[in-house]
Amino acid sequence: MPWADMTPAKQENSMRYVATDNPAHSEIVRKFRPPAKEDFLLGRVWRRLLLTLLLVMGTDPVKAVEYGELVQKDGKWEFKNTEDPVLKLMHDKHLITDEDYFKTTDRTGKNWIEPADAVLNRRREMDWTHYERPLLRLPDWLDLGFENRTRFESYDHPWRASQAVGNGRTDAQIALRSRVRVGLGGDGPLRLLFEGQDSRSFLDKDPGDFRDATTVNEFDVLQLVGALTVHNVLGTGLRTDLHFGRMTMDFGSRRLIARNAFRNTVNSFDGFHWQLAQGNTWRIRAFATQPVVRDDVRLDQQYHNLLFWGTYLESRHFPWFQVDAFYFGLNDQRVPNGSAHRTYSTAGGRLYKDPKPGEPDYEIETAWQTGRRGITDHFAYLQHVELGYTFNTPWTPRLLFQFDYASGDRQPGDNQDEGFDPLFGARRWEYGPTGTWGPFARTNLISPGWRVFLNPTPSWTLMVKHRAWHLAQDRDFFGNTGVRDPTGNAGTSLGHDLELQAQWAVTSNLDCDVGYVHWFKGSYFDSPTILGQMPAGGNKDSDYFYAAIRVRI
Repeated sequence: MPWADMTPAKQENSMRYVATDNPAHSEIVRKFRPPAKEDFLLGRVWRRLLLTLLLVMGTDPVKAVEYGELVQKDGKWEFKNTEDPVLKLMHDKHLITDEDYFKTTDRTGKNWIEPADAVLNRRREMDWTHYERPLLRLPDWLDLGFENRTRFESYDHPWRASQAVGNGRTDAQIALRSRVRVGLGGDGPLRLLFEGQDSRSFLDKDPGDFRDATTVNEFDVLQLVGALTVHNVLGTGLRTDLHFGRMTMDFGSRRLIARNAFRNTVNSFDGFHWQLAQGNTWRIRAFATQPVVRDDVRLDQQYHNLLFWGTYLESRHFPWFQVDAFYFGLNDQRVPNGSAHRTYSTAGGRLYKDPKPGEPDYEIETAWQTGRRGITDHFAYLQHVELGYTFNTPWTPRLLFQFDYASGDRQPGDNQDEGFDPLFGARRWEYGPTGTWGPFARTNLISPGWRVFLNPTPSWTLMVKHRAWHLAQDRDFFGNTGVRDPTGNAGTSLGHDLELQAQWAVTSNLDCDVGYVHWFKGSYFDSPTILGQMPAGGNKDSDYFYAAIRVRI
């Protein structure tokens, strides 16, 4: 398309900038990536025009940055370094052309081409620089990406009935999770996506300890989803999306439905998803699915008698009072034992304000469950409250206070079941690492706590967390550990823990994550009834350490 026929937005997207520091003066040159037939003289005119405008505006000297983005900050023009080092190396070694380079860097920010699962999941899970595109000269309608995460993790002293390692010995694992993404359709109305995942664990010397469907799922289909998008429905300005096939999903806070990030395997669903939205102001989502049942070595499968459906409304009309409302239905009758059948309705809402420097923020979420578990009536609930403040100072510290209450069963064996079912949610960001760790879940739990976040640089995040843990009901199970005192004599004190975490996002393609947890166990683990259900050493404090690196290309 001739330059004169381009819209201003397309003209802007076809440019990059170069600044050079000179001891005598600051020279700013605007560098074009014009179409192949663009006249060179016209490029010189534009460069001179920009230089003149910036000099007239009194632009201050700026640091030299190649291929940076010129942005206005506090009334001054500055260069923001957005260049990927690997992409630059490929360009400098002439593995890719100028056109390939700029075409790849153009597909960031507002120009990001959405894959088929963009509406379903958080952007961070799918947005990185795909080096294969310029290197293999892939057409616009084809996308390809690879990801691998390797994590070492180790803990000591048991807390679950099924654990096989005791007497102070450490239990270490290496968890590998590899993915391949193949997208078709570019930015067209119909897009397709295949995402395969291979999850494995090594060094698990005790069979049955942690080799289960949360750690191992070899060679399986995580997503095979199609998306049909209409950006302006009947001229109303509304956007609608229809998804069909196998998909992963994030909803709201992710406490009840989530695409797992820390865990080595991921929840996925077969079925349909639909949304209707008005920009970032509001949207409504609905889905009808069969949750995929994971198997460690065989292909995952679905069951006709396992159904999950729901609706979710999000309102962003007021930044200080954002509202979510939801309903989820679950009908699980897979097992022959009727006492384990689950027929639940979960309804609730969420009020919150996003954190911003110099401002307080908050979140309140409530969820109520009714239905039946086997022949027993089911009534349970989850309450979450948090209050935070982000300081507008160096390192942007954020202080956050949190409180959770997840109901437990008061009297096991009676005609009322009251243990909250966390459905398909994630818990790492709130309760601590999962993987081979993860003792705490959103059921039969009371937990107040606090945490502090620090950002020494834009690519570093440091976190310190402290939480106290108690059972909501002393006669019910402790989470998913299989440990329980039916008499209630063990009490409710599970202790408290201290967690340290450091994350380093080197680029969008490379990040590192390191963490440590020390769990000061409470009096619950001093009970002979509880100790008898675990290997030796269950009453001693536990330590957990992990180190992970993720590479995406």
